[in-house]
Amino acid sequence: MVAALTESLTLSNGNKMPIYGLGTWLSTPDEVKTAVRTALDNGHRLIDTAACYQNEKEIGEVLAEYFESGKLKREDIFITTKIWCSHTSPKNITGAFQESLKKLGLTYVDLYLVHAPTAFSTDFKTQDHSVKVEDTWAVIEQLYDQGLAKAIGVSNFSDEQIDRIMKVAKTPIHNSQVEAHIYWPQQAHLDNCKKHNITVTAYSPIGSPGRAKCDFLEWAESPLALEDASAIAIAKKRGKEVAQVLLRHLIQRGFAVIPKSINPKRIVSNSLVFDFTLTDEEVETLNKSTHRQRLFFEDFMIGHPEDGFISERK
Repeated sequence: MVAALTESLTLSNGNKMPIYGLGTWLSTPDEVKTAVRTALDNGHRLIDTAACYQNEKEIGEVLAEYFESGKLKREDIFITTKIWCSHTSPKNITGAFQESLKKLGLTYVDLYLVHAPTAFSTDFKTQDHSVKVEDTWAVIEQLYDQGLAKAIGVSNFSDEQIDRIMKVAKTPIHNSQVEAHIYWPQQAHLDNCKKHNITVTAYSPIGSPGRAKCDFLEWAESPLALEDASAIAIAKKRGKEVAQVLLRHLIQRGFAVIPKSINPKRIVSNSLVFDFTLTDEEVETLNKSTHRQRLFFEDFMIGHPEDGFISERK
């Protein structure tokens, strides 16, 4: 095993969260096992999953291998998982969390996120308009109070929703996970989270080139971030991969990043972002990209009063 990627962000409760990790969306059970083993063997210490990815069990099996063999200790690893919309009604949260914990084979998770702000029926067929984000958060806080989740947060929430929660929260939001990349920079969200001392994690940080595999969501035509002319020019000048430049750009802007890959070579290559620093000029060049487009519209939220993207749909 290579040395751990130790650079981290400090959460508002003092816990350290690795700034770099492996995303596991769209990874089948067999694929995710290979990906997680490759990641752990090559220094990754943050693994990001979710109930709706349907791969928590397989990730847990790999973690058990490494713990039982003595390769790693539980405290070496930072595990993030998320509760899906079908179980964010207060009465369903504890059971859903316990199911994730059982599948992962853990006694606690390091970060538990509300995957989206819109509550649904447990079969995910009917929106539940009676549940507000504050209602969900009140139960998520209980998991933190019990030590079952060492940190708690949100994903795909608007700034307005975050502000609302922070006004009433007994335990503050520790992390917000959002789509962020060169074409969707999320600067306003990053600034709002900094105001609240909330760390931000970027999902799809290289523009989710494999997203078309998911037929559950609609995809708009969009240029590939990996084909951005400015990023290519900087990568060529630096002798780096374009993905490495895109990831480094986000890290220097203050994000944690969780690129997803099931390709062992790319998992290793993507993580080689700590041996160079972009100049201020290079960062600004990438900041000035004229193309702006969200890739994940989360259309299932449309019509729900807690639609996190409602301001963008007007």
